[in-house]
Amino acid sequence: MPMSKIRVYDLAKKLEKSNSEMVEILTNLGVSIKSHMSSVDQEVVALVEKALQEMKDAEEKKEIEAVATYPTVTVPVGASVAEAAACAGEKAGSAVKALMSEGLMLPATTRSDEKILLILGRFFKKNMIFGVPEAKPEASETEKAPRTEAKGAAPVKKAQEPAAEEAEAAPHHEEPEVSRHIQPKPQPSGKKGKKDKNKKGGKGVAALRPPIITVMGHVDHGKTTLLDTIRNTHVTDREAGGITQHIGASRVEYNGHTLVFLDTPGHEAFTAMRARGAQVTDIAVLVVAADDGIKPQTIEALNHAKAAGVPIVVAVNKVDKADAKPERVRQQLSDFGLVPEEWGGDTIMVDVAAKQGLHVDDLLEMLLLVAEMQELKADEKAAPTGTVIEANLDKGKGPVATVIVQDGTLHRGDIIHTSTAWGKIRAMIDDKGKNVNSAGPSMPVEILGLESVPQPGEKFSTLGSEREARDIMSQNAFERRETDQSKAKRLTLEELYEKMQTEEIPQLRIVLKTDVQGSLEAFHSSLMKMSTDAVSINIVHEGVGRISESDVMLASASNAILVGFNVRPDANAKKIAEAEGVQIRLYQVIYDMLDDVRAAMEGMLTPELREHTLGTAEIREMFRVPKIGNIAGCRVLEGLLRRSAKVRLIRDGVVFWSGELSSLKHFKDDVREIKAGNECGLSFEKFQDFKVGDSIEAYEILKEKKTLDQA
Repeated sequence: MPMSKIRVYDLAKKLEKSNSEMVEILTNLGVSIKSHMSSVDQEVVALVEKALQEMKDAEEKKEIEAVATYPTVTVPVGASVAEAAACAGEKAGSAVKALMSEGLMLPATTRSDEKILLILGRFFKKNMIFGVPEAKPEASETEKAPRTEAKGAAPVKKAQEPAAEEAEAAPHHEEPEVSRHIQPKPQPSGKKGKKDKNKKGGKGVAALRPPIITVMGHVDHGKTTLLDTIRNTHVTDREAGGITQHIGASRVEYNGHTLVFLDTPGHEAFTAMRARGAQVTDIAVLVVAADDGIKPQTIEALNHAKAAGVPIVVAVNKVDKADAKPERVRQQLSDFGLVPEEWGGDTIMVDVAAKQGLHVDDLLEMLLLVAEMQELKADEKAAPTGTVIEANLDKGKGPVATVIVQDGTLHRGDIIHTSTAWGKIRAMIDDKGKNVNSAGPSMPVEILGLESVPQPGEKFSTLGSEREARDIMSQNAFERRETDQSKAKRLTLEELYEKMQTEEIPQLRIVLKTDVQGSLEAFHSSLMKMSTDAVSINIVHEGVGRISESDVMLASASNAILVGFNVRPDANAKKIAEAEGVQIRLYQVIYDMLDDVRAAMEGMLTPELREHTLGTAEIREMFRVPKIGNIAGCRVLEGLLRRSAKVRLIRDGVVFWSGELSSLKHFKDDVREIKAGNECGLSFEKFQDFKVGDSIEAYEILKEKKTLDQA
């Protein structure tokens, strides 16, 4: 029975190596292959696996030997991870990060063992060993040990002291990180320590800030219900149809720590809003219903979080239901690159039942752990900056914006500005609906007093005077006009159809306006279904009503096509569209629009490259021509040889050389091609090592246009 074979590129993927690395490994092992497209049998696979394991063992041995050469640090027996890190002069958060890099999700209070010391030693470049704790009188040097001689007495002393005394005596540059998981219900002394930490930030030094956590996922998978349980509120009851219609921001106190949550809508119509939520978050919580599995909006939310480059924690919800299949959810997520910790991956997954409050505390503990590892910091005395989360025009309040402060402290009366709006803050309202005079790092607030409505996602900062703000707004408007006037001509759908390079246009951007909400939802759903991995549709903006000046300006700024269904542009919009070169496409039949968009998308696909063999020939004689070199006398056996074609020289059934022809002659005449049955003389570009009996294969690369069905 013949032994099964595997392609080199498949083997490389299986062993988590690049194609070039695998080719190099096989070559070093003496395996003869042409390229990563070659096949090898299972004996070679076993040989490669053995070689890689030997390399891994050698590297580990080398690492152990290297650790032995590092400066020795003695750690008291029974010391926690945080205390072991302190002995090495390092922070607890760095130790947690080191352990997570090795697949160990352990809090800083975990008791150290030999394995933990080895991991920390490699990470900190210290030879960390267990030793006998020093005498108790030495423990009075508690605050000096981590910064100076890293002796073991200090951690032992702190471990023996009550938690309240630890919060009072600990140096504030490190211990807030160590004590996160020590006291579930902090005493007044813990609050005092927190006040001191904030005071340190007031000196202009970055201090720990609350993490901003975005809750994402498919509609009706329990995102807002989960937040209800965490916040002990009933937000879902107030939402139309039980579906979140806006981005909500709220602060939650848990175990003496503040967490800021963003609840992003999960409905298909709010994809852009989810994207804005991911841009400001530190941690993304992906909620997936155990009885439903991943859905299109789950994948979209996952992609937004990956694009933002933030850690992802999965909450597998509704595990209390009879048809719940949490293991199936884990398998589905693994297919999209989120491998659970228990399966050897690095993604934290927690089974919860949000409605009943089951395991919600476990989820919060994991979020605190991830936040601890990130060491999120901000300076509350710095100039306030942040991001606009949502904005709207309220009939009673005027322009209103929900913002997240990311650095510094925002005060009532500050003059705030974005790239498109400014104003003097006359009121700030927190997530509980209370008026506040200031907002520090990671705090969400609703601000009033703006002169116009800013764009969600814009960054904000503060200025010293209203005059300065007006000058900046005027300059920004001038620069936008100058930029717009200098822009190249916008592409039409017909021109997009002719484009063949996806690197030039990776997405088809559309601004969509319809007559009614029902039409908008139908168009949106149809367009989203047309997106593929090769080319996608990006609906930059969508809305109901006439095509306005702002719609045209948005299409201009985003290089988008403006599509209208049963609507018309007003006079100003028409005028601006002509000036900006924005194409407005109007439809009354949905299928006409879909056909045009499909044609544009297919024009953006990368053509498929296919090799076409032209013919073969055999070298029967060799001639030496002065000043030219060797000439091969050939007979064309099949097809034809073409001067412009690429050629391969084959010797003993193996491709010996690939390249191009430098000349093709029939007798003494230069010819463009030679057909089968004829003789010819030819020479190769930068190659003369051919022999009588060698075969020549002529071929060309054809580009074939693909359709969306083939992508």
